[in-house]
Formats: sequence, C-alpha cells, structure tokens
Amino acid sequence: MDYQKFFNEVVGWINRSNQMAMKYGLDSEAFWNWVTSSMGEMCTRYNNNPLVVKQMAMLFDWLDDVYAKGRKQK
Repeated sequence: MDYQKFFNEVVGWINRSNQMAMKYGLDSEAFWNWVTSSMGEMCTRYNNNPLVVKQMAMLFDWLDDVYAKGRKQK
C-alpha cells in the first residue's frame, strides 16, 4: 500500500468534509450520507486494508464528537 498516497487522500477527505459540513450542516442527512459513502469508497479503493478501515472509523468518531459537542452548546 502506498501510505503517503493514502494519508494525502485523508487530508483531502478532511478538507472536503469541512466543505460539506459548511454546505449542508452537521445536522443534515446529506452531510452524513456523504460521510458514509465517501468513507466506504475510500475503504473499497484500498481493498479494506485494516489501517484504512481504522482510520475511517477514527474520523467518523471524530466527526460524531464534533457533532455531539455542537448539539450540547445549543
């Protein structure tokens, strides 16, 4: 596996995630649909390599934490 390519893609994914959050909002179904589908695509692209799957799970947990903190502040 090309780790540099993968982690460059992760950086790009995080940037796109921020853009999608601004476009749709963390409360939107559209945002979470994009998150799950794009994560699935990344895992598939790397043949469900365990590192990729764990990285995507960590990013999902991170987004979920951000979402939860935002809801608490409302």
